[in-house]
Amino acid sequence: MTRHIVVGAGPVGLAVMEQLRERGEDVAAVTRHEPEFLPEGVESRLADVLYPDRAVAAFAGADVVYHCAQPPYDEWPELFPDLTRGVVAGAEAAGARLVVAENLYMYGPAQVRLTEDLPYAATGPKGQTRAECADIVLDAHEAGRIEATIGRASDFFGPRVRESAVGEQVFGAAVAGKRAKVFGDPRLAHTYTYVPDFARALVLLGERDEALGEVWHVPNPETVSTRRFVDLVYEAADIDPGFPHIIAAPGVALTLGGYLSAPLKGLAEMRYAFEEPYVVRDAKFREAFGDAVEPTPLRDAVAETVAWYESQRDEADAEPIRIETLPEGAAESA
Repeated sequence: MTRHIVVGAGPVGLAVMEQLRERGEDVAAVTRHEPEFLPEGVESRLADVLYPDRAVAAFAGADVVYHCAQPPYDEWPELFPDLTRGVVAGAEAAGARLVVAENLYMYGPAQVRLTEDLPYAATGPKGQTRAECADIVLDAHEAGRIEATIGRASDFFGPRVRESAVGEQVFGAAVAGKRAKVFGDPRLAHTYTYVPDFARALVLLGERDEALGEVWHVPNPETVSTRRFVDLVYEAADIDPGFPHIIAAPGVALTLGGYLSAPLKGLAEMRYAFEEPYVVRDAKFREAFGDAVEPTPLRDAVAETVAWYESQRDEADAEPIRIETLPEGAAESA
């Protein structure tokens, strides 16, 4: 049986574990601290893989490693490259295939649809850090040290996704009967990635030899305007907070932090993604792998996410939920 190691127990890492366990695969989670939740049957291994020797020990026996972790958002430039080097060292020692979950920050502002062949043009520290991390992985592959592939996603939504552009600010607000808070111009088209689809794509990339040495934009639901996305959320929640549904934060409010939570204040660097159309092309993935990963229709994905948020609200009636967005030193989803 193939041995799978998933680094990080955030929304993406947990979704990857769930996909693998549904297939009866042997799965271990590697995190710095004991996670609050793991899918049934997933082994827990505690290790700070920022240090290569600890990654080597934690990845022993692995056939495939999924890198779905990230440092605290405000410490990316200081910690993310070393974290990536640690994961690469662990995969190399195990002789394991490495699958990396990434976002799109490295491209920087682009006036075109986002494709895998765009240059890395980020000017901010988070985007430049993401570019450096991608180079670390692909350089190790080119040097023959590891077999690696990268899957990239746009802004996340889905179960367990709280601190994102459409997390608590949209889904949490909707189920609470409040108005959604969004960035930039909600009339613009914006691609959003459903986390369970991202997970299925990452698992597929780990299985296919033709995926190696390449970057792949994972399949996404249909792209609509952020306003339309929010409308679908409120339709699924069957709640009308009054007109309008949306309170939009202009670029200056995002830059200053405004009314946003601490992790979301860090999105100021990415304000360009909400001030111009932000459309991601996934044709390369679809042409290579056909319908092996069909994205969940947007309306269904939104409804499933609303249902998860509602389940959390019901649990909160008995016990308040503590939202620790990025605890110090903890690994979360990329």
